[in-house]
Amino acid sequence: MTDTSTASPAVSPALLYDDAQAAIRQLTEAFGFVRTALYESEDGTVLHAELVYGNGLVMIGSRGRGGVFDHAMRQAGPAGVYVVVEDADAHHARAVEHGVEVLMPPTDQEYGSRDYMARDVGGNIWTFGTYAPKGP
Repeated sequence: MTDTSTASPAVSPALLYDDAQAAIRQLTEAFGFVRTALYESEDGTVLHAELVYGNGLVMIGSRGRGGVFDHAMRQAGPAGVYVVVEDADAHHARAVEHGVEVLMPPTDQEYGSRDYMARDVGGNIWTFGTYAPKGP
């Protein structure tokens, strides 16, 4: 069994953006992610970036740079990602301050979570809430 308190995440979403630099700015400034890795080509195209929130990680790249993953993702629609936060209202206020498109304001859910939903610059849907899924 893996010690999940210090291990790297076993599941990490990988998202491609038309403007990966703008996505990284939005995810770090408005949503509080921390960039831990950034690999760029000479022209500034994001080849690979890693952004961390708590013990979770999302990988970011630029759409249209070629390769198997880019080709496979060319017709992919937006993704939905859920992120556990301690205070959904405070997190929401930060996102609003940065002009994020909010699809649902902080709302109490029947299953005990308080969460809100937003759309990022690439059309992906992010839900930030207090529900912490129980892992293995």
